Amino acid sequence: MKKAIVYGASGLVGSYIVETLLNNTDYEQVIIVVRKELNIQHPKIKTIIGDFNYLPEVVKDIQTDEVFIALGTTKKKTPDEKLYYQIDHDYPVLAAKLAKENGAKAVFLVSAIGANAKSSIFYTRTKGETEQDIINQNFDRTYIFRPSMILGDRKESRPVEKVFIGIFKFINPLFMGGLSKYKGIEARDIAKSMVNSAKQLNEKVKILHWEEMTNLLK
Repeated sequence: MKKAIVYGASGLVGSYIVETLLNNTDYEQVIIVVRKELNIQHPKIKTIIGDFNYLPEVVKDIQTDEVFIALGTTKKKTPDEKLYYQIDHDYPVLAAKLAKENGAKAVFLVSAIGANAKSSIFYTRTKGETEQDIINQNFDRTYIFRPSMILGDRKESRPVEKVFIGIFKFINPLFMGGLSKYKGIEARDIAKSMVNSAKQLNEKVKILHWEEMTNLLK
């Protein structure tokens, strides 16, 4: 049985990753690294509370087989680009690095459609640089999940996002063929595809969009 460590457990996708891992018999322990207690009660859960600025000390000697990363912020929540980059790039890359040093063989990252390290757009460039810097760490398996619109009910209020979610649910059937990667996808399904990929895929590096993610749900 395996041990997994999860970063971003308090977020929409991250919370479903934790739930899916806890219900999966392949895992004997699920470790979450958070800034405050989430009050999750389960015999397989281990909660580590700490600040990311001290992450090397926080996860020192925490041995795991896999690392799931669903960290990120929004421009509205974090308008300062330096801080945004720290949350969306520096933290995920550091989390992956420390997990590998502690024995992890596989990394599963939530990124975003259009991620491109050479993009002139700050958001997509940041996502692309995060992907590339994690790929460069040379895990046995690196799986990157690039959803378009993430569907689901968040705890925090995002009225504009709710409008777009409503629109995507209506226009999703219009994205066919090569445009399928732009389809919105439920956060629960992203999480399930990530956990399922750990057992079903064997590529060293794989980038997954809507079609690849939904195929893992079957």
